[in-house]
Amino acid sequence: MALVMPSWAGIGVVVGVVLVVCLVDILLAGSPRRLQFSREGDNAVRLGEQAVVNMLVTNPGRRVRGLLRDAWPPSAGVLDPPHQLDLPSGERRRVTTHLVPTRRGDRQASRVTVRAIGPLGFAGRQGSHQVPWTVRALPPFKSRKHLPSRLARLRELDGRTALLVRGQGTEFDSLRDYVPGDDVRSIDWRATARRGNVVLRTWRPERDRQVAIVIDSGRLSAGRVGDAPRLDHAMDAALLLAALATRAGDRVSLLACDSAVRADVRRPAPQDVLPSFVNALANVEAELVQTDFRIVVSQVLERLGQRSLVVLLTGLDPAAIEESLLPVIGPLLRRHVVLLASVADPRLTELESTRGDLVEVYGAASAARTRLDRERLTATLTRAGVTVLDEPPDKIAPALADTYLSLKKAGRL
Repeated sequence: MALVMPSWAGIGVVVGVVLVVCLVDILLAGSPRRLQFSREGDNAVRLGEQAVVNMLVTNPGRRVRGLLRDAWPPSAGVLDPPHQLDLPSGERRRVTTHLVPTRRGDRQASRVTVRAIGPLGFAGRQGSHQVPWTVRALPPFKSRKHLPSRLARLRELDGRTALLVRGQGTEFDSLRDYVPGDDVRSIDWRATARRGNVVLRTWRPERDRQVAIVIDSGRLSAGRVGDAPRLDHAMDAALLLAALATRAGDRVSLLACDSAVRADVRRPAPQDVLPSFVNALANVEAELVQTDFRIVVSQVLERLGQRSLVVLLTGLDPAAIEESLLPVIGPLLRRHVVLLASVADPRLTELESTRGDLVEVYGAASAARTRLDRERLTATLTRAGVTVLDEPPDKIAPALADTYLSLKKAGRL
């Protein structure tokens, strides 16, 4: 059977008809460029939680049917596919985009693209608009689950529990009548003689002290420990300490620094401490530079007039600490109480205990060498007068809060 090939004239007629149909479809499609956009919704969300951003689309022109794509960076974590759009003339629609950011910091909306399909469904138009909006992904503050138990301990220190517990601070609070079970060491004999009944002194922890939290944002904080950078674990511990110290009546400030100051929050009002801290830390990323501890020390000394607790969150790297921090920490130790907190890598403990083959034996030897170096550095810092914490990621935040309470109980703030 012979094939009958269409003539070139026939092909031209068909192509021409298709082109005319497509051209008519394009002309009849609504214009994406005439659409008007505005946004509303969440500006900030904790990392890992969902933010909702609404976009109002107004159509002053011909009916628009097609697809709308609200573009964001991949780290913004857009959950929705492109939206179906059917918007008659003169009407307005609300398009909702759900975001679950996967990284801290500001996530800015990119372009909004609309593809309007003609009424025949053969062709259409496409246009894009800039509709700016920013969602800030804040530190997740996972350690807030430890706050109630530490506040309970703080109330015990303050002597405000329902039990007959002597306040364990060092500042005199008030006098009250003795009841059986009270600590007899707190009896005020002069007041007892004056009033004619046994009177007890009550104590409370020091208040209105200054706590300066300093986060090293240099290369020591860039390494990943577990599922997050060491910097993120340090932020989490800093937020728990800030919340606890604020409830204890102390004034808290924040400094994030490497070779330059990356975040600086000075003496916020008690109700603004956590909001200002998470906002300041949201965009702080670890820089691959050696931290200049001369800048850190000078910045802290400039901010603190009276004796304070300085909490330095950094890595316990022997070379960096011995060469950069120890030579310049003297003025800080003479005027303030210094606490150095470091996030330890639990992977080192696993490596040290695994010795199945030759490679694992070398790994265990390397991990043991690292542990010994950190212990030697801890001893050196302790002799210099620095309180050192070296705990894994899941323990660093509660351990830092416990150390703060211990210092407060001992009256060292």
